[in-house]
Amino acid sequence: MLSKISIAVIVLISLALTKPLNAQDAPQDYINAHNAARAEVGVGPMTWDNNVAAYARNYAEQRRGDCNLVHSGGPYGENIAWGSAELFGTDAVKMWVDEKAFYNYDSNTCAAGEQCGHYTQVVWRNSVRLGCAKVRCNTGGTFITCNYDPPGNFVGQKPY
Repeated sequence: MLSKISIAVIVLISLALTKPLNAQDAPQDYINAHNAARAEVGVGPMTWDNNVAAYARNYAEQRRGDCNLVHSGGPYGENIAWGSAELFGTDAVKMWVDEKAFYNYDSNTCAAGEQCGHYTQVVWRNSVRLGCAKVRCNTGGTFITCNYDPPGNFVGQKPY
């Protein structure tokens, strides 16, 4: 016969096993982080796409050995991030969205010496399908990639 304590432990273990190991890396977490930034500027939401996610996963696996910040050159828009320790998908999206501070919508340019292209890809109005992946690299770092379909960031075009 199980005691109340045994049952409580079993319930806790069961609950722990049903939750994602890294909640900030679930597809919906990536979607939520992107869509929050998009909503701020009046851009419609993105949806998760398993084909785009498979592409992201395949490319992330290729970076596992070196964790180099090298773009895939594939058919999608792409943001990549690297961290020397554990980096969650939501952390990567926050880094990209934080570039908003350097983006001038009126001139469609970044502040001198700053990057803002990751941000503009996140909010690119025509990019509506998203797929992301994360790997822990053999070097100990974390590599994250998000891919966007259709791609954005075309020179001379505003994101929204």
